[in-house]
Amino acid sequence: MKWLEKQMMKALLKLVGLGIGVLSVVVLAAIFGCEWWIARAAKGRCFDEAEVVPEAPVAVVLGASPRLADGRANLFFLPRLESAVALFKAGRVKALIVSGDNGTRGYDEPTEMKRLLVQMGVPEARVICDFAGFRTLDSVVRAREVFGQSRVVFVSQRFHNERAIYLARAAGMEAHGLNAQDVSVAIAPKTYLREKLACVKAVLDVTVLKTRPKFLGEKIAVPVD
Repeated sequence: MKWLEKQMMKALLKLVGLGIGVLSVVVLAAIFGCEWWIARAAKGRCFDEAEVVPEAPVAVVLGASPRLADGRANLFFLPRLESAVALFKAGRVKALIVSGDNGTRGYDEPTEMKRLLVQMGVPEARVICDFAGFRTLDSVVRAREVFGQSRVVFVSQRFHNERAIYLARAAGMEAHGLNAQDVSVAIAPKTYLREKLACVKAVLDVTVLKTRPKFLGEKIAVPVD
């Protein structure tokens, strides 16, 4: 009886191990498959220099906080603003929408981005705050449905631009991206890990869940004339 129990336990452990192996393969295939699908949608649409970005009425500067939760500087933040300024001064866009999270008291990404952009030389009237850009999907869809834009340039790091472009094209928008200076994986491993999961979520949002923004609201005019 003990021999039989041992054999059954071995067989069960093998099945569990096989199941875990199969599940791991499926998960990895989903992650890399979604990354590939998003990169494919954005192929040829992301640029490293402001002067070669196709013109559009507005750029959407995707939200980030200047500091991390532990108080350290967010290395993704300032390069996005510098790229947005370069894009505006190169005449490729006529206005900037700064879209980010303002969902809790004391946390206001758009206002901080606008403040620094104005300090860096962008006219205040040309920087419009989107206070409900809680997720990239929200920022993208709101750019079309709230701010009335069907052609935009996204400003963020390349991996983020690619995902935004994928979401925008799925929403029927013409979109390009200006890539801000990147941060190495070694410095920000958690960010890149989250991005892999965000790619899967983006594909699910578009193809299965049909996710909508948390808030829409009244139309907001953007000064592009």
